[in-house]
Amino acid sequence: QRCRAAGYLTLAAVAKCLQAATWLVARGNKHERVKTMNQNVKDYVAEKAKELMEAFSCCEEAKTAAKNWLDAIGTDQEEEQTKNLITELEADIIPIDGLIAFAGSEDGKKLFGTDKAAEVAAHAEEIKKAGAVYCDCPACAAAAAILEKKEEIL
Repeated sequence: QRCRAAGYLTLAAVAKCLQAATWLVARGNKHERVKTMNQNVKDYVAEKAKELMEAFSCCEEAKTAAKNWLDAIGTDQEEEQTKNLITELEADIIPIDGLIAFAGSEDGKKLFGTDKAAEVAAHAEEIKKAGAVYCDCPACAAAAAILEKKEEIL
């Protein structure tokens, strides 16, 4: 009877070892999935940073921040340049209410012209009703896409 108990004990020990080995393999795979996901996010943000730089509506400061970030990928400067990029985009992205206010202002009319300012304001009102939070120009669209991944890249 003692051998029988020992046999069960041995089977239980083997089962625990298999369970631990399975956990370790799954844990290793999880780290690989996280690494792959992080690389996928980084690739996505890099694509959006390039779109940002090519956007006619992008300011020089945002272009510089995007270029600096792209140049820093994989270096010891990546973390710092990521923070710089996020800070710049948060400062530059135009909230939809800001766009509406600007398009209706004298400065907006000077920049766009009276007719175009009215079109911009009407468009902004329309996309706001549809749920837009930010301007949808190419620069703001790229900035919004990058900022959506903020927590994943910081």
